[in-house]
Amino acid sequence: MNLTRRSFLRASGAMMALPFLEALGEAPSAPRRILSICTNLGVLERHFFPEQAGRDYSLTPYLEALKDHRDQFTVFSGTSHPDVTGGHSAEVSYLSAAPQPGTASFRNSISLDQFAAEQIGHLTRVSALPLVVSKSGNQSLSFTSSGVMLPAERSPAQVFKALFVAGNAQEVERQVANLRIGRSILDAVADRATSLQKKLGPADRDRLEQYFTSVREVEKRLLISEEWERKPRPRIDVPPPKDGEYLLEKLGSMYDLAHLAFATDSTRLITLMIQLQFFSENIPGVNSETHNLSHHAGREDKLGELKNLELAEFRQLNNLLAKMRASMEGSGTLLDHTQVLYGSNLSNGNNHDNKNLPILLAGGGWNHGQHLAFDKKNNYPLANLFVSMLQRQGIKTDKFASSTGTMKGLEAR
Repeated sequence: MNLTRRSFLRASGAMMALPFLEALGEAPSAPRRILSICTNLGVLERHFFPEQAGRDYSLTPYLEALKDHRDQFTVFSGTSHPDVTGGHSAEVSYLSAAPQPGTASFRNSISLDQFAAEQIGHLTRVSALPLVVSKSGNQSLSFTSSGVMLPAERSPAQVFKALFVAGNAQEVERQVANLRIGRSILDAVADRATSLQKKLGPADRDRLEQYFTSVREVEKRLLISEEWERKPRPRIDVPPPKDGEYLLEKLGSMYDLAHLAFATDSTRLITLMIQLQFFSENIPGVNSETHNLSHHAGREDKLGELKNLELAEFRQLNNLLAKMRASMEGSGTLLDHTQVLYGSNLSNGNNHDNKNLPILLAGGGWNHGQHLAFDKKNNYPLANLFVSMLQRQGIKTDKFASSTGTMKGLEAR
C-alpha cells in the first residue's frame, strides 16, 4: 500500500501532527544531547591554546591527542563569564555564569543543563544526570532555577544499576511507594512553612520563597520519577562499569556510562565535574598529588608532571569521542547528535585566574575544525556559546545568563 502523510491525514479527517513513521518513508530524527564537562584545576595554556586562529592552526600537545577528531571540535580562547571571579569558587558558576561566587551575598542561578531540562527533561527516564569524579563528596555542576545544587552521583556502578537493572514487580511498587512518601513529606513541610510566612520579615519571606521553589522542583521530579518507574528499562548486553580507584579509571567509567545513557536515550543531558584534588595518580611521569601540581610556581619538574596528567585526561576524552563517533544512529553518529563541552572554571590553576578559560566543543553537528580566538584581556561572553548550544538542542531562547547573543563564528553544518 502506498502511504503518504497527506493522504493519511485526508483519509482520517484529522488535522493533527503525526510522529515520523517508517511506513510513510520517513526516518525519525535522532534526539540531540549535551554533555558538559569541567576539569576543575585549569589546563596549562601553552599546551592547549593554538597560536593561530581560524582553520589552519597547528595542533598543540593536548589537541594532538584529539587529532583523529580535528574536524569534529572547535577550540575557543578569550572567553569567560563576566564578573565571575574567586578562583576555585567559580566552579559553581561554570554552567550558570552567576556573578561573584564565593562572596557572602552570592546566590547561584540555573545551570545550562537544568535550563534545558525544564523543557525536554520529561522526554527521558532521567531529566538530567549530574555526575562527579572525586575522592569524596558530590559537588555538582547542576543548579536549579532557585540556585540549589543537585548532588552529583559518584558511583558509575550505582548509576548503571538505576538506569538498566530492573527490579521485580514488588520492588517496583516499593520504589513507587517510597517516591509517594517522599512527596507527602515535602507536602507536609511546605504546609508548615506556609503557616509561618505571615510571621516573618521581608528577608525571611524571601528565603522561604526560595525554599518553596526548591520544594516544588523536587515534587515535579518525584512525579516524573514515579511515571518512569513503571516503564521497562532499556536492555543492554554490557557489563556494569567499575567504580575504580584511580582518577583515569573513574573518568573512563564515567565516560562509558555517559555513552550508554545517551545511546539508550535514558537522558539527553549530563554534567560531569572532574575534581582533581587529592588524587595521587598512577600515571607514568606523575608522582605528586594533583592539586599540589596545579600550584607549580613555574617549576619545570612540576609543570612536566602536570602536562603528563592533563595529557592523560585528553586521551580519555579522545576515547569517548572515538566511541561516540563509532556509534551509528540514523544517518549519522552519536557524536553528530551530541554536543560535548569540555573546559574548566580556571585558566591557570597556579594563580586562580578565571579569565581566558580553556574551552572546547565537540560534536553536535557544528561546522568544526577551527580555533575561534577572542580578546584575551577583554573576554567574549562564554554564555553566548551556551545560547548557541541551547538553540542547537532545540530550546527556543535567545538569552542565557550573561549572554549578549549567540557564539560568533560557530555555525551548524
